[in-house]
Amino acid sequence: MSLDLRLALPVLAVWLTAGLLIGAPAEAGVVAMTLWLLAGGCAALLVASRIPRRVTSPAPPRFRSWQKMGGSLMLCCAGAALVATAVGVWAPVRLPPEVRAAAESHATVTATVIVWSVPVAAKAFIGSGASGRVRYRATLTQIASRGETAHVSSPVVVFAEAARGRHEPEIGSSVQLRGTLRTTQPGDAAVALLFATETARSLAAPPWWLQWANELRARFKTAATSLAGDGGDLLPGLAIGDTSAVSPALDSAMKTSSLSHLTAVSGANCAIVIASIMLLGGYLRLRRAWRILFSLMTLLGFTVLVTPEPSVLRSAVMATLTLVSIGVGRPGRGIPTLLAVVIGLLVSDPWLARNYGFALSVLATAGLLVLAGPLARVLAQWMPTALAAIIAIPLAAQLACQPVLILLNPSLPLYGVPANILAGPAAPMATVVGLIACLTLPVLPGVAAGLLAVAWLPSAWIAAVAQGVSTLPGTRLPWPGGPPGVLLLVAVTMLGLVVVLRGPAARPARWPAAALAVLLIGLGGYAGSLIGTGIGRVVSFPPDWQIATCDIGQGDAVVVRDGDQYGLVDVGPDPKLLSTCLATLGITHINLLLLTHYDLDHIGGVDAVIGRVDTALVGVPENAEDERLHERLAAGGATVRQAARGDAGTLGGLRWKILWPIRGATTMQVGNPGSVTIMFDGRGIRSIFLGDLGQEAQDTLRRVSPPGRVDVVKVAHHGSADQSPELYAELRARVGLISVGATNTYGHPTDKLLRILASLGTMSVRTDLEGLAVVAPGTNGTLVLWTEKVTDRGPPTSPTPQQTDVPYAAGRVSGAG
Repeated sequence: MSLDLRLALPVLAVWLTAGLLIGAPAEAGVVAMTLWLLAGGCAALLVASRIPRRVTSPAPPRFRSWQKMGGSLMLCCAGAALVATAVGVWAPVRLPPEVRAAAESHATVTATVIVWSVPVAAKAFIGSGASGRVRYRATLTQIASRGETAHVSSPVVVFAEAARGRHEPEIGSSVQLRGTLRTTQPGDAAVALLFATETARSLAAPPWWLQWANELRARFKTAATSLAGDGGDLLPGLAIGDTSAVSPALDSAMKTSSLSHLTAVSGANCAIVIASIMLLGGYLRLRRAWRILFSLMTLLGFTVLVTPEPSVLRSAVMATLTLVSIGVGRPGRGIPTLLAVVIGLLVSDPWLARNYGFALSVLATAGLLVLAGPLARVLAQWMPTALAAIIAIPLAAQLACQPVLILLNPSLPLYGVPANILAGPAAPMATVVGLIACLTLPVLPGVAAGLLAVAWLPSAWIAAVAQGVSTLPGTRLPWPGGPPGVLLLVAVTMLGLVVVLRGPAARPARWPAAALAVLLIGLGGYAGSLIGTGIGRVVSFPPDWQIATCDIGQGDAVVVRDGDQYGLVDVGPDPKLLSTCLATLGITHINLLLLTHYDLDHIGGVDAVIGRVDTALVGVPENAEDERLHERLAAGGATVRQAARGDAGTLGGLRWKILWPIRGATTMQVGNPGSVTIMFDGRGIRSIFLGDLGQEAQDTLRRVSPPGRVDVVKVAHHGSADQSPELYAELRARVGLISVGATNTYGHPTDKLLRILASLGTMSVRTDLEGLAVVAPGTNGTLVLWTEKVTDRGPPTSPTPQQTDVPYAAGRVSGAG
């Protein structure tokens, strides 16, 4: 297999340059100047090397290889210089001083935006009454604050109240909102988040060249969702990429079964559209030039209809280049076309470099172009050719995309390829028939209804496969996250491909190589698990994380951190579980240990930290066994102090103080009512840890030591029903951490507790459902939440206008949610 990879190094240079500079745009000018000079120097050397000389013998091979290397280096420098220049030019335009100043001042602004995506439920953000809120991408065109108006052009994500009884803003429409701005992390596609405090007011309808698509999209969604079950809800996603009707449960099942790519419009959809037009043109005996022209026009309309997401842009541009090359009689090859398109798109929009959708689209296409054919030929030795192709296509795409998917979720899909084998053949039928039904709906509604019924069948089949596969045991295998996990997976994948795709001449040695591969994969998996429990997964956490709730079953163990200073509130029931959590977090020493009380699910894991603690705060001992625990901690080098209200100190840059119990009091000093309650404050997060306090103790705490508002609360007693609604109403936390075992027999967390949190706009984060949970400070008062497992989270049941929205990213960090 011969591959034209001459543009591979320039693509890598362009992608890396863009990815780094969009995070530090202030350096783009210097980097661009340096790279242009290097590119010019390489060009000058190449020109000089080609000046004719009075030499009778040809240039030696080594000299020609140096020329090729010089040409490749020049292309790398020139491409990187182009993208660096683009970052330097566009970064100030995207985030002008007026937008930055409004975000930093937290002032209420009047903003005019142009909507560029379909509004969807704001499930990615928590807090601030996410109930009934929607989010959509838009371009901020005008901002008015404190009597001053500025015209800008900044990409933003809008979070607004859902339009009740009215239509949501349409793509291309201009609306005016009042709200507050917050800047995102450098490198995000949107420069700011706009949280609207009032209902949007329409200023202008979409232009005609967008309005037709809006109307068609809405009519098709209404018609499709009127069909029964998940098949109707899924059909708009399969046909035109509109997933707004997909329920959270179905969305989760599609992701778990690795079928969510079927609802992402990409190359396959564009290929189907173009092939249909070319075949129709051939049937009508049109000349090739006319067929290509009609195909390009149809492709443009299709892109408008499905909205130009990054994967759609990549597919559309690549298809356009392919059609043009066919038209001029020089058909291009897949890999060079793909690489050229990647360079062009990254130069035109460098912020695509950190877009997961764009990366997955490029990798999936590369996998199909490079791996699908060889894998199909190998598999065809043991099965029919058609079946080999059906297996090879999803396998090639999965292998190519998995290194990036590991960054999103550090696990491997066990049933991904089988699920795609079952569902894949139904996707083209649902896509083609569904798209035809969409296009005929305005002119032939009766025919469209029949086509919808036909398309519903494969759509329902795909939904059934997703739901069925998602219920199988062990749907995902754990794998180290972060860069170590990516490198390990790439190494294992490359080794496996080398063994499987070896040529016929090497086939006699296949079994020894396969045995070696199995051995290395086994050792790699073991090493990967060790890496994953230590450095590997912690790399994927927010780098400045402050609170981590360990998944240690029915018990408490919560880490508080500032830099290299670590505090630990309780140690859970089992030293092994706690050791695993601390290793995952990369913690070897505890600066401050707090044992809230002496129940086994709070002190049973103490052996994991004895000898590793500087200061231990403890409650009133209940018996001689508790006193011996103090002695063991002291023997391990810890300073043991009995804590009570009024005690205070620091953990790095964080201030802590004890709110409960009251020193010298005669009641509620031991057991659950005597749980030592501590508050941490600093670095953008105010948090409180309630131990196992019951309602009576919580009410007393509220009277004698009013805690005030907090950002994070460690919910008392694993979410039991013995809670004080008044205390939680005073705390009004944005995140409620519930450390609870998945198989507990107490019914924790109770519906009563969950209703209390939901009514206050507090997002419940449960270790039984989400595993290890990490909280970090975000930008401008936001919080970033990372969880080990992805789970569906509906918005709280009652909005709280005063609460601040919190970006949520399950298994990843994303300032834009």
